[in-house]
Amino acid sequence: MKLFLLVLTVSLVLAQVTSVMKCWGKSGRCRTTCKNGEVFHILCNVETKCCVQQKYVHFRVEASNTTRSLGSTSAD
Repeated sequence: MKLFLLVLTVSLVLAQVTSVMKCWGKSGRCRTTCKNGEVFHILCNVETKCCVQQKYVHFRVEASNTTRSLGSTSAD
């Protein structure tokens, strides 16, 4: 029983100490690989991505038309 309490105490302390880097307005977490159902649009640092659930991403990324130049403002 004492061993169980010791293991429980150590695990709770380690869980408190381990900080998770948050991103995307605290809705995302920095990870090396995103879980199923998560997307990433920005990078946290060189080796991690900001993984956010799709319900928190309020815009759609559409494929750009590469034949049109950036300065083109003609209405179709």
